[in-house]
Amino acid sequence: MPVAWYGSSKPVVVFGSGTLTMPNSTSRAITYDPDLAPIGAAMTATIIPTSEGSRAQLTVLGLLPNRSYAVAAYNNRCGPTAGASGVRFQNHPDPAATPSAPSINPRYANPDNEIWLDVRTDASGAGTGATTVPFVLTDRVPGSIVVHDQTHTPENAAQAGNLGARIACLTLSRR
Repeated sequence: MPVAWYGSSKPVVVFGSGTLTMPNSTSRAITYDPDLAPIGAAMTATIIPTSEGSRAQLTVLGLLPNRSYAVAAYNNRCGPTAGASGVRFQNHPDPAATPSAPSINPRYANPDNEIWLDVRTDASGAGTGATTVPFVLTDRVPGSIVVHDQTHTPENAAQAGNLGARIACLTLSRR
């Protein structure tokens, strides 16, 4: 079934690309833990509208080999600290979520309301994560993609969306 959007807002494409550096004022890709997300690793992300909603994809090069990473979209751009990206982007935001107490309510923290891009790297540290969500981005878009130290995004009610420490961040922009 086609996904509809309402009002005068048009669907948008969101994109980000960069090579991980230590936090600085100009980098679009930042590592907060070089042991798990090495300086020099590259990330590219796209979120595009489709007839089913939005298709999100993250491609990584140079992360640790043969490892899985939990990955999600966040509201704010990357910044000097891991918490600068704010809370996870939700199509229907959890009113109780804060950067220090992220949403774990399964009503909001779920793969149909958030953008989860878990990725598994190969022997060279390359990998791709992709998902299709049942909503289209228009006026409100995520500001970043954040890589976490967890190896997957838990979906059970007791741990919904608990992703562990933020180890890297990629700033996104509208195209």
